[in-house]
Amino acid sequence: MTQRVIVIGAGAAGTMAAIFAATAGAEVVLVERTRDGGRKILISGGGRCNVLPLRVDESRFVTDSSPNLLRKFVRAWPLAEQRAFFEDTLGIPLEEETESLKLFPASHKARDVRDGLMSYARAVGVQLRMETRVTDIAPTDTGWSVSLDNDVPLTADAVIVATGGLSVPNTGSDGAGLSMLARLGHTMHPTYAALTPLTANAPAFNELSGISLTVSITARNAKRSAQASGGFLFTHHGYSGPSVLNVSHVLVRARAEQMAADSRLTVQWTSLGDAEWEAALQAHGARTVTGALRNEMPDRLASVLLAQANVPPTRTLAELRRDERRALIDTLVRGTLPWTGDEGYKKAEVTGGGVALDNVNPRTMESRRHPGLFLCGEVLDAFGPIGGYNFLWAWATGRAAGLGAAVARSPGEPQHM
Repeated sequence: MTQRVIVIGAGAAGTMAAIFAATAGAEVVLVERTRDGGRKILISGGGRCNVLPLRVDESRFVTDSSPNLLRKFVRAWPLAEQRAFFEDTLGIPLEEETESLKLFPASHKARDVRDGLMSYARAVGVQLRMETRVTDIAPTDTGWSVSLDNDVPLTADAVIVATGGLSVPNTGSDGAGLSMLARLGHTMHPTYAALTPLTANAPAFNELSGISLTVSITARNAKRSAQASGGFLFTHHGYSGPSVLNVSHVLVRARAEQMAADSRLTVQWTSLGDAEWEAALQAHGARTVTGALRNEMPDRLASVLLAQANVPPTRTLAELRRDERRALIDTLVRGTLPWTGDEGYKKAEVTGGGVALDNVNPRTMESRRHPGLFLCGEVLDAFGPIGGYNFLWAWATGRAAGLGAAVARSPGEPQHM
């Protein structure tokens, strides 16, 4: 008898799960609360959709679960095979952006990725039910019941939860799936906004809005730390850019745990370290300290950093005292960046936390609590840095869930751990 599978959520993970369940022979219904689905795909990469990273560093994923277990999830569908799926199966050629180590569709249009996935899902027999809100899921004697808002429940042999987390709620992420999974007894690690901009109440820095540069940045407290290098952007409210987003989770969690006062954000503003700045700030005629800094960074930032180090902008290199040079180098190489908060889920790229990974079989994505229930994507406790890592996670876990659900046993059969 044909396996009937219901997939909840037509985002990256859910659509991939539906495709692979259908190609494995299941009868698949993909239920989506929005009109069109895949809205995070459409807004990703500034509308270009960073489909995959060019290379994968598994250590860059963040989880409160076992890192060794996380690696099993990531390796379920190797990067080369994922790339081949997009290029050969979907017919979406990918283009390498070697400087940022990212893969984009050659068209640089996120819509081509979303539409390509949806079109292929239809082609392999997936039934789409859009603008349909799931209110609950429950096991039955013969499978699963999926309750809908203002409609009769659906029944299935297996259910795949791919509802996403809480990030960018206007795309349809409202945390409903996380609540359902918690009610079903799964271990839930605290959720938090990840890859989100930081806010600051520091007039000197806020007035630099619009300035961007490449930095190395570190967020640290007694419990956690994260370091990232890459683009940095001053905003009207604080700071953004890939480097900031990649360390923001440390500070977001510090606020939630009342550790903000003991958490620091420090920046190396250029590629120069202590020795290089020591050489650059040695006396060269009547050159000013301001002139030396402007060689390496925007003028307005140079002025702010000089003020932060208490070095007069008109001071010449010959006049620069040893203590002033030391203070300035400290500011340039490991300067403290004031911060007050973050922009939360509204601007977060992903949700951190979620279902503990040991609650899920890493080979099939089946819940260890409930046979016939499969989890994938953002509901799971893991996220990666900016650069296609979170799509890689969605594609890999979605595919595994789809294949697992297509051959799931009946509720009465024993579960293989």
